[in-house]
Amino acid sequence: MIRILLADDEHLIRGALAALLALEDDLTIVGQAATGAEAIAAARALRPDVAVIDLQMPDLDGVTVAARLQTEVPDCRTMIVTSHGRPGHLKQALAAGVRGFLPKTVSADDLAMVVRTVHGGGRYVDPQLAAEAISAGDSPLTAREADVLQLAAEGAPVDEIARRASLSPGTVRNYLSSAAGKVGAANRHEAARIARKHGWI
Repeated sequence: MIRILLADDEHLIRGALAALLALEDDLTIVGQAATGAEAIAAARALRPDVAVIDLQMPDLDGVTVAARLQTEVPDCRTMIVTSHGRPGHLKQALAAGVRGFLPKTVSADDLAMVVRTVHGGGRYVDPQLAAEAISAGDSPLTAREADVLQLAAEGAPVDEIARRASLSPGTVRNYLSSAAGKVGAANRHEAARIARKHGWI
């Protein structure tokens, strides 16, 4: 029996996934979590074989949860399901040790198949997401540019970005200008939109 932990902040989706997977003879749901912190605590306590994690949760994103589980519960294999799959997210997930990455539009049969594949030591990446990741290429942004652009994407003005990033306003403007140039944007708002579309922030 493959023991599964489900983590998704949307109660309806989590309940539906649990009901569908529980119909399989070789799968059992041992725990559910609505936040990343709950998922980590549940994995520590329950020691599931596979954790099925939503990419976007209110506190910690799925990639962060997967990375923590890799360190804290190494026998638990992780897979991410998402309705916001972006090339950058896929690359971050694979770097964090995620074994499966697929959209929430997948069928129940396919989801169960991927759980078995991941449990058996294999990997599964949705083919369309994989193709998009290959065509998008790596992020042209430095880590600092990405951090500053992420704050800009949240609507923060330059002075607030400077305060939150512990930088001078002039340095923030330089990073934003550099980031906009690298992604071919006219301004920081367009740069943030492009970077978010590719999953670079």
